[in-house]
Amino acid sequence: MLREGFNGFCMALADSVPGVSGGTVAFILGFYDRFIGSIHNVVFGKRKDKMTVLRYLVKLGVGWAVGMVLAVLILSSLFDSHIYTVSSLFIGFIAGSIPLIILEEKESFRPFVKGLPFCLAGILVVAGITWLNGRIGNAAMDLGQFSFGLGIRLFFIGMFAISAMFLPGISGSTLLLIFGAYIPVITAVKGFLGLHFVYFPSLMFFGLGVLTGAATVVKGIKVCLEKFRTQSVYAILGMMIGSFYSIVQGPTTLDVPQKAMNHNLFNPIALVIGLALVLGLQKMKMRK
Repeated sequence: MLREGFNGFCMALADSVPGVSGGTVAFILGFYDRFIGSIHNVVFGKRKDKMTVLRYLVKLGVGWAVGMVLAVLILSSLFDSHIYTVSSLFIGFIAGSIPLIILEEKESFRPFVKGLPFCLAGILVVAGITWLNGRIGNAAMDLGQFSFGLGIRLFFIGMFAISAMFLPGISGSTLLLIFGAYIPVITAVKGFLGLHFVYFPSLMFFGLGVLTGAATVVKGIKVCLEKFRTQSVYAILGMMIGSFYSIVQGPTTLDVPQKAMNHNLFNPIALVIGLALVLGLQKMKMRK
């Protein structure tokens, strides 16, 4: 129970911030395939398989919920006031994760020519969405002022976000940031926890999108990892590389837009802390 709860807690901390994926943490700690397989069996498996994996997912989910609540209560203010430090921290986390994932999947990475196009595609997808978001811009969303149009938009954002959250590459929070929904969703969750039920309709539509995305996307991810693992891990690597650009541009999508991060705003100490966090997680995995 404690191990699964801790794993879920670590995933939640990663999922709550742009640039880091809970899937990356699951990959580093060595339970990613079990995580994806469990979700797949809950949706598509036989009854006896569902009961077994459901117990595992409940334990994981309890830890995830605790981590997410703490992250929402703390990070919403931290992200506004120390955006460049937080961004530097997650650049370090991703930079440290890439070589570990390559080592973990070294057999899958060996067909270089076969996988390179998928790596480039992963980079282009993440960087391209981020670039387009900056060009198009996003009107500020107020989840306390619900409308049907806003609900539909939140439904699809939830679908895309949870899809990314399952992948050890781009995070769901990065997609929320790209779509201009990160701060509004964090604010709404924080408000709802403070018993401001005006946010409930918006969060309900967002939650329905998350559930729909989880039920439909996990099947495709499982098939890709089983039958096209080389292409999949190269695409994941590309998305992780592309997420560097998303993090650098992240400050421009805040409620009060800030400058994109540059070398003067970069925090090398936070980078080192991010690297240390990855190494710490890897050590825990090796001890297990």
